[in-house]
Amino acid sequence: MSILHVRFLLPPGHEAVLPGLLALAEDISPVVQALPPDAALVDVRGAERYFGLDAEGIARLLRVRALGHYGVGCTIGVAGNPMLARMAGREAAPGTTLVVPEEPAAAAEFLADRPAGALDGVGPATARTLCQYGLDSAGRIAAAPLSTLQRIVGARAGRELHERARGMDRTPVVPDAAARSMAAERRFDRDELDPAGHRRALRSITEELGAALRGERQVCRSLTLTVRYADRSSTSRGRTLPEPTAHSPALAELAYRIYDSLGLQRARVRGVSVRAEGLGPAERAAHQLSLDPADEKARRLEAAADRARARFGPGAVVPGSLAA
Repeated sequence: MSILHVRFLLPPGHEAVLPGLLALAEDISPVVQALPPDAALVDVRGAERYFGLDAEGIARLLRVRALGHYGVGCTIGVAGNPMLARMAGREAAPGTTLVVPEEPAAAAEFLADRPAGALDGVGPATARTLCQYGLDSAGRIAAAPLSTLQRIVGARAGRELHERARGMDRTPVVPDAAARSMAAERRFDRDELDPAGHRRALRSITEELGAALRGERQVCRSLTLTVRYADRSSTSRGRTLPEPTAHSPALAELAYRIYDSLGLQRARVRGVSVRAEGLGPAERAAHQLSLDPADEKARRLEAAADRARARFGPGAVVPGSLAA
């Protein structure tokens, strides 16, 4: 076990302390990947040797430090790879640590009864397809022949699904991810089934991200949408923008396309988040000149709205579709 998935239990309005909490994690291990708005992955292999503790002991150490310095609790999943650590973190009760032992048999037992949609990369549409073949749990997917999975979902996706159902995940923890990404999230008061509510949340998020990017004179190259469901599973999917941008309508358009590709229909959604990735200086970004006067007008209005928000506050100007 060497990976921690740490979710900081931030009180509403206390998101500004996240950098300090991440710094506490970096004091323990330099390999920390921020997962805004409130979580992180921590690779503690080197820290285990330094502190003379196992991963569960380091989780306790991090919890004590977060409480002592910021009064913030943690929900922590501990496992041998990022996927299992994230799943353990979702299953853990608030303020506790859930450990998935590294032995293959223990990982298989942990995964056996998890729904197909709980595996990384399995969205509602893929989960429905798998269920049509009786592959409704990670255990049943793990027992299926690789060739069968590849016929159902494709060669590459089938191979990845085959590995993940057996608890294997080759993705690394990427340090300093916070410097290259920016994220925002909306959580619903109760499970939201209406796609119009989902899209309204996405519009609000992309407006927030666009304003934040422009305020820091940055652009992003891609977006990753994460949808969290009532059963604590989630789906993440990303796409690249046609050109680096901080233009909110362009961000919203891509977020809608990613959302539509998930085929959620009447899914019970608990929250959505969007992460802007591949950040870079706006002055170095090339912008394709447009002959569309409506696009140029929208960009001028956006700049004027940014000036109004800077002077009168973030709520000074909001899109009509988000007005109360």
